[in-house]
Amino acid sequence: MKRLWLSRPSSPRLSLISPWLLRLLLLFLTIALLYQSWFLLHIVYWRTYPPTSSAFMQNRLAAMRQHDPEAQLQHVWISYYQISDHLKRAVIATEDARFLQHQGFDYRAIEIAWKKNLKQRKLAAGGSTISQQLAKNMFLSSKKTVGRKLQETLITIMLEKFMTKQRILEIYLNMIEWGNGVFGIEAAAHYYFCIPAAALTPKQSAWLASIISNPRFYDVHRQSPRLLNKAKIILTRLPTANIP
Repeated sequence: MKRLWLSRPSSPRLSLISPWLLRLLLLFLTIALLYQSWFLLHIVYWRTYPPTSSAFMQNRLAAMRQHDPEAQLQHVWISYYQISDHLKRAVIATEDARFLQHQGFDYRAIEIAWKKNLKQRKLAAGGSTISQQLAKNMFLSSKKTVGRKLQETLITIMLEKFMTKQRILEIYLNMIEWGNGVFGIEAAAHYYFCIPAAALTPKQSAWLASIISNPRFYDVHRQSPRLLNKAKIILTRLPTANIP
């Protein structure tokens, strides 16, 4: 005698929920893809054309205009070859010594920073590369959250994938803050030394590189002993710093 196998009827509740869950998942993935595409389109565009502003610049301008509605940023874009090689070397020596070797993330620097933070029991060191800093400055807020760090990682990968090291450094030097409302190395060279960026000497370049970590503070405390000592150290590292 043959047995009759009867399939159990699917639960009405499951048959109703599953399609909705699937649609929500597809919607979420579509939104996420479009969001990441927005970053990617900017990066591809900036391979050829210079950016005119950044998220950090917009935030600083908004903060400045709370005190002065007429406030303006000092910013001038110049090409890579209009920037002193001394300045390029100084910045790489200070911010990212392995810039030409890594693919966006310096795991050795991250490990050193992690150990230093554990020892001091606070976030005393970062370990971010030039590419990571550029990703944050161009697109993101300064808030230290897991979500922001994840997005920074994704943007860094895009930058390294679609831009040359030379272009990354060029945009970085043109877009970071160098003083109160001063953005880009050309504006900084005129602001501090009344010369174009192409004419910066090794000593001037070392000093400028040393203020990147806290430009608004050092804009006011230009003869800080700690700053001057840091600039001397950077100056000794210039001959060994490689640039793209």
